Amino acid sequence: MQSRGSNARFAGVGVRSPISSLMLAMFATMASLYVAGRLWQDAQNRVYLTKELDRITGQGHSAISVTDTLKIIECREQRKKLSALEMELAAARQEGFVSKQSSDMKKTPEKGPVIVIGIFTSFGRKNDRDAIRKAWMSTGAALKRMEEEKGIVPRFVIGRRYFLIVIASFIVSIYSLVSYTCTSICSANRGDSLDRSIDSENSQTNDFFILENHVEAPEELPKKTKLFFAHAADSWTADYYAKVNDNVFVNLDSLRNALASYVSVPRAYIGCMKSGEVFSEQGHKWYEPDWWKFGDGKTYFRHASTELFVISQALARYISINRALLRTYAHDDVSVGSWFIGADVKYIDDRKFCCSSWSTGAICSGV
Repeated sequence: MQSRGSNARFAGVGVRSPISSLMLAMFATMASLYVAGRLWQDAQNRVYLTKELDRITGQGHSAISVTDTLKIIECREQRKKLSALEMELAAARQEGFVSKQSSDMKKTPEKGPVIVIGIFTSFGRKNDRDAIRKAWMSTGAALKRMEEEKGIVPRFVIGRRYFLIVIASFIVSIYSLVSYTCTSICSANRGDSLDRSIDSENSQTNDFFILENHVEAPEELPKKTKLFFAHAADSWTADYYAKVNDNVFVNLDSLRNALASYVSVPRAYIGCMKSGEVFSEQGHKWYEPDWWKFGDGKTYFRHASTELFVISQALARYISINRALLRTYAHDDVSVGSWFIGADVKYIDDRKFCCSSWSTGAICSGV
C-alpha cells in the first residue's frame, strides 16, 4: 500500500512539470519582447534627439521638399521686388512727392544745370535751327560757356526715321511682288539719309538730343514730349526742364529771372495757361480721337500752351518714373496737362510765357 501511494505522488509531479515549463517560457519570451521594445524605443529617441540637436546647432544636412524650395525662391524674388519699390519710393520722396523729405538724406547731390531746354525740331528744318543758333542759342565754345556759367543747356530734340525703313523692308520681304513699287515710293523719302544728315549736323554742332527709340512723325509729338522729359530727367539733374518749338525765339535772361521767382515751388508747372474746344469731327485739323472723355461741354482742361512751358525737377522725375503709365492724347500740350491734373502740382499762369507777341519783359516770341 505504501509503495503504491508513493508512485502516485511521483506521477502527479511528472504531469505538472511540463505545464510549469511552458508558462515559464512564455513569461521569459514576453519579458524579452518588452525589454527589446524599450531598447528600440530608447534608440529611436536618441536618434531623434541627435537630429534635433544637429538642426538647432546648424550641423548635419536638412532635407526639404521641392514645393518648399519653390516657395523659398518665390519669397526671395518678392524681396527683390520689394527692395526695388522701396528704392523708387525713396527717390520719389527725395524729389518732393511727399510733404516732408527724409531727414536722413546725408548725401548732397552734385549741382546740375538750372534748366534743360528741349527745342523740338524735325527733319528738313535746318534753316530754323541755324536761325535759333544765331539768335539766342549760341554754338561751339559760346554754348559751352553758357552751360557752365549760366547753367542753361539747350538741345534740339529729334527722333529717328530708320524704324520706318525697317518696317518697309519687312513688308517688301513678304510682298515681293510689289517690291519695285514700294522701292519707288520709299526712295523719295529715305529715312536713313535723313538720319545721316542729322548725325552729320550734330557732329559739327554737338547740340542735339536724339531720341533713338522714337519715330519722328507729326502724329507722334505727344509721345516725343513724354520721352524727352523722361530721358532728360535721366541725363541731367536740373532744377527745371523746358519744351519749346523751333520757331520760337527765347530771351534766356528773362527766362532765368522768371524761374528764380518760383524756386520755392517744388512741383511747378509754368506756362501760358489756356483751354480750348475739343473737336470730335474726323478730318478736322485738331481732331481729338478721345473727345468723348472730355464731357458734353467738349472743352479741354487747363494746360500750358505748346510753344513754351517749363516743369520743375520733381515733375520731370514723375514723368520718368511713370512713363509706361502716362497716356497721350492728340496734342502734346493737352497730354502734359493731363499728367498733372490729378497730382499735387502748382499751376503757374505766367503771361510772359505767351509767345503770341514780343512785349516788354516777355520771355518768348513766335515767328
